[in-house]
Amino acid sequence: MKIVRTNSEHKDFINLVKELDAYLKITDQDEHDFYNQFNNIDVIKYVVIAYYKEQPVGCGAIKYFNENSLEVKRMFVIPEARGKGFAKEILQELEDWAKELGYKNCILETGKRQVEAVRFYHKCKYKLIPNYGQYANMKNSICFKKVL
Repeated sequence: MKIVRTNSEHKDFINLVKELDAYLKITDQDEHDFYNQFNNIDVIKYVVIAYYKEQPVGCGAIKYFNENSLEVKRMFVIPEARGKGFAKEILQELEDWAKELGYKNCILETGKRQVEAVRFYHKCKYKLIPNYGQYANMKNSICFKKVL
């Protein structure tokens, strides 16, 4: 496996995000349009792509939230590559990058219907926090924070 740091203009990231969005359209159900408005990749500067045998298999990103925290966005591993540790490596690289940039925390939002994601973030030592910002009144949202 190889991890590459890049930005949101990278074609492999754009293609992986298209797959992610197709998946989320199903899991978010009638709330997809609400969530999708906060997933514009144009505002993302820090992107990580995982490659296996030269093929892109997953991605993740971090973006500014406040002076202490970056928000983890666009975490995705293609279905056929799941369960092999790619997501953990992607998230670790994002956390390392956030620390290098001087941030103290990573926060994120995921959907309660994305059971695997919720389990994954718990396993990676993310702690539940009250839903923040635009997710405050969303019943499907679950928010996490990790002190780096």
